[in-house]
Amino acid sequence: MHDPRRKLPRPTACLLTLLLAAAPLAHAAGALGDGERVRARELGVAPGIFAPGRLNAITDVEGVRVGQVTLKRGDNVRTGITAIFPHAGNAYLSRVPAAVHVGNGFGKFVGTTQVAELGELETPVLLTCTLCVWKAADAMADWMLRQPGMENVRSINPVVGETNDGGLNDIRARPIAAEDVWRALDDAHAGPVAEGSVGAGTGTQAFGWKGGIGTSSRVLPAALGGWTVGVLVQTNYGGVLQVLGAPVGRELGRYAFQDVVGATPAVDDGTPANGPADDRGDGSVIVVIATDAPVGERNLGRIASRAMMGLGRTGSSASNGSGDYALAFSTSPAVRRAFGAASHPASELANDHASALFQATVEAVEEAVYNSLFMATTVHGNGKTVEAIPLDRVRAILSRHGVEASP
Repeated sequence: MHDPRRKLPRPTACLLTLLLAAAPLAHAAGALGDGERVRARELGVAPGIFAPGRLNAITDVEGVRVGQVTLKRGDNVRTGITAIFPHAGNAYLSRVPAAVHVGNGFGKFVGTTQVAELGELETPVLLTCTLCVWKAADAMADWMLRQPGMENVRSINPVVGETNDGGLNDIRARPIAAEDVWRALDDAHAGPVAEGSVGAGTGTQAFGWKGGIGTSSRVLPAALGGWTVGVLVQTNYGGVLQVLGAPVGRELGRYAFQDVVGATPAVDDGTPANGPADDRGDGSVIVVIATDAPVGERNLGRIASRAMMGLGRTGSSASNGSGDYALAFSTSPAVRRAFGAASHPASELANDHASALFQATVEAVEEAVYNSLFMATTVHGNGKTVEAIPLDRVRAILSRHGVEASP
């Protein structure tokens, strides 16, 4: 399913953007309707000190584009593809520096050994389901080889990450097709990014609730360089959910290890909402970080490592069965690498000026996770139902713990 906003004529799309920007004011005080989903800031959840970009999305980083295909077929297929492009050109011919950080390596992230070795991306980044990564990689290689200027290319390194959506999705059927991958790549665009139960997040779960795709951004003040950091997450992990420090998971009665420490009834309305008895916080999460700051692969690796701090703020402990990966890249023309060039002159940001980027990354990762949860809808599939987190109850918990803030 394509993002319907892509099909809007420009005046309507602009109006939609204005309406989305005004939405936090409309929702700040009133109760949410049944099934209504809003982003974190519309609940007053605004982590950190830096301001988000205009869209509060990874696409606030100039040139970054996102394409998504959502697959819902029959009663059993609930999966999809999310594609992230580092810039508008050919990623193979005009490469960006990149780095990968592995928080816990229980997962499949195809192509990352070459990224680690060479410090650069030569394809877009794809996200999908665990048993679909190789089909997605093959389809993207085919798509890349068909692009203009690629006629003599004999090697390509597709980068494809995954989380396991096998609860809601018939993952053993490996249900994606090459055409699905090509459509996600062809439809990649700038602008708002669909969140929640879409694309590679269609069948995922997080903290016992429906997870999915989430995004956020931060723009540094001019005195700190004015750089933008954008994040996109595919959440399918667990732990003990907290939102701005409020114990949301405990008070909703759904959290890891509750069978050992004693199930906690939900205190906001007395209704238990227990997750699986053997929940240990397993799952996976992929974090993709883009910045327009001129940083090379070494400092991008440092930026990627800070993603784990953002995940920790949400209640993750990176359990044994969780694949926790972060990939960071820079879109700056100052560090771009032309294919076949004998040298790559670069002017990189000094180490002492990286700290603000670290802070922005932690904040944007935390908020992107909340957006993935708050925008996700209840999904039925493969004989199972995973509920969307109840936002009115989340709001009540935040208020009770004094962490509610102005959007």
